[in-house]
Amino acid sequence: MDAAAGLLRFRQQIDTRRTGEPAFLAVVCGSGYGYRRADGIAVVPRGMNGPHSLP
Repeated sequence: MDAAAGLLRFRQQIDTRRTGEPAFLAVVCGSGYGYRRADGIAVVPRGMNGPHSLP
């Protein structure tokens, strides 16, 4: 997943001494199932946010 690789690269650029560690990392996708990857990134389908977020 290219989005997850980009998110991990972005995380390396964060100054955690100033901001602290991120509470979590997540990639939002259009559909499918939500799950947590082996690298700790959560994959969250857009529909998981509730019916108000659907077109």
